[in-house]
Amino acid sequence: MPLDAATLAAVKSALDAYVEPYLTEPLGASQAVREILPRGEGILVRIRLGFPVGGYHQALLAALRVHLADAGLAMPLDIELSAEIQAHAVQRHLKPLTEIRNIVAVASGKGGVGKSTVAVNLALAWAAQGARVGILDADIYGPSQPLMLGLAGEHPTSDGKHLQPLMAHGIAAMSIGFLVDAEQPMVWRGPMVTQALSQLLSETDWGMLDYLVVDMPPGTGDIQLTLSQKVPVAGAVIVTTPQDIALADARKGLKMFEKVSVPVLGIVENMSVHVCTQCGHSEHIFGTGGGERMARQYGVTLLGELPLDAHIREETDGGRPTVVAAPGSPRAQAYLETARRTAAALARRARDRSTLFPKIVVEES
Repeated sequence: MPLDAATLAAVKSALDAYVEPYLTEPLGASQAVREILPRGEGILVRIRLGFPVGGYHQALLAALRVHLADAGLAMPLDIELSAEIQAHAVQRHLKPLTEIRNIVAVASGKGGVGKSTVAVNLALAWAAQGARVGILDADIYGPSQPLMLGLAGEHPTSDGKHLQPLMAHGIAAMSIGFLVDAEQPMVWRGPMVTQALSQLLSETDWGMLDYLVVDMPPGTGDIQLTLSQKVPVAGAVIVTTPQDIALADARKGLKMFEKVSVPVLGIVENMSVHVCTQCGHSEHIFGTGGGERMARQYGVTLLGELPLDAHIREETDGGRPTVVAAPGSPRAQAYLETARRTAAALARRARDRSTLFPKIVVEES
């Protein structure tokens, strides 16, 4: 028997009140419930979220069934889940690139915290969840993405105007490591580095991307500051380890992005817990809770706590990072969860409105 209008309205009200755990806001606030249709004795709900939803259907469906049952509206329920990834606002003096909806910088205050490993797995996780993704290796002095993506020794082609990015595991990649010999030291000063990176960004034919992950150089010096001022970044992710010395430098990275009006989406605590490959015993070698304390102190999101696992090192060194090499493993799930929280944190931010307004040209008559 078809559901009456009053019941459908009650269902709509209940669904709008459901707090989506990644967005941390009700579905009604993001206007995610697009349509509710009777289906036999139950309903079909069309939901559209602002982040990649691949692999999320069953978990959301189960949660909504429980939510409706708790509201006294238990009935057969199915959902059609889709994503609508928008371009988000960047620094005021810059505009988003035409074909790249969102540039996300992955940075650290110091080297050695696993920033590049986080960056590549973040990019691959978004691709696995259904987004169009690229990665720009901005570490001129120590490019690591060619090795991590299994592209060492490969070179991009050019049409004379644009470089064609190399493809690996479903994402587009560009790095200075594709253009110079692997053993050639880059003895460039700051201005040359920033010019080279600007060219790699603007002269690469990325195609249409939902996200371009920029693997930033470690540190907070002139190069990092200049890049943050010149590249239209929708959000930044700060990578740290739990120990106090890494957190002190991570705070500097966060402050740098604040200085140039780049929103910090959150903090990723890498090497959070060590997992023994022999017995599976877990131990917090570098301390515990550092990332959570820092996130609370600065009012940002703790996006993930990632393990220190020998398999992760082996997989990235072998050119097949964890999300690709072992997608069903707990370590890969940690990256996939971190990626979804990061995309949701970006989805909560203000959208780019520049395309809504026509350009006004004043001419003298």
